[in-house]
Amino acid sequence: MADITGAATCAFLGLGVMGGPMARHLVAKGRDVAVWNRTEARMSAWREGASGGRLSRSPAEGAAGAEFVFLCLGDDPDVDNVFGQMEAGLSPGAVVVDHSTGSAALARRLNDRCKARGAWFLDAPVSGGQAGAENGVLTVMVGGDASAVERARPIIAAYARQVTHIGESGSGQLAKSVNQICIAGLLQGLAEGVHFAEAAGLDPMRVLEAISKGAAQSWQMENRWAAMVDRSFEFGFAVDWMRKDLRIALDAARRSGASTPVTALVDQFYADVQKLGGARWDTSSLAARAPKPERS
Repeated sequence: MADITGAATCAFLGLGVMGGPMARHLVAKGRDVAVWNRTEARMSAWREGASGGRLSRSPAEGAAGAEFVFLCLGDDPDVDNVFGQMEAGLSPGAVVVDHSTGSAALARRLNDRCKARGAWFLDAPVSGGQAGAENGVLTVMVGGDASAVERARPIIAAYARQVTHIGESGSGQLAKSVNQICIAGLLQGLAEGVHFAEAAGLDPMRVLEAISKGAAQSWQMENRWAAMVDRSFEFGFAVDWMRKDLRIALDAARRSGASTPVTALVDQFYADVQKLGGARWDTSSLAARAPKPERS
């Protein structure tokens, strides 16, 4: 990994389960970091767990004078709102790196607004979940100007093991939709496999342990089959957020004419999970749609 010691001035706006650890990694690598979050309590909790960093009273205060401004927020309206609050104070040459998962259309609009101020905008959604953020091993897919990507790359390396420039503005968000489409199908297949094993009277733990080393192997299988068998869904990335991501992916598919029937079906299965009270369960909770069969 590149050496990123140094004191580049950074702002990190959004300290949720992903943003909080990412901002702490920046501080640990010697960056001068100003942070902001919508709720003051979360900012205070973040400060207790960090060995540095400055708390900001507003997005504008946090971003003022920063060379790099990182966003890690919920949905398009949140990103648009926070960007609007800090936009006027962006320094010429600043690089805004949006790690939120949102639409390519918004990324392109914000890219244009940054250009008007002599700044750069990168749409840079991440994959790897809460554990990836905490361990500093996220995968980042980036859309935007190539020179701005190279400027930001050593900074992002504080919490990412892979940073890939996908292409022009908006392409990072489209790549994240590809990521979520692939994950949705894998998780549904895994949930059905667990259900089949249980219904057939097999020991699902033994079956999944066996097949996880063969052609059926995937990250989701390695990390989520035990959770599905145990019906334990506390791994961080909530169903509500997955449905938001799938909404964005399905909307982009409609715009491009792509056929995504499996993704649309899995999205409806997640709606079933929400009806079961699982809005905050993690994405492996697709298994909850099929209760364990009772054995006499």
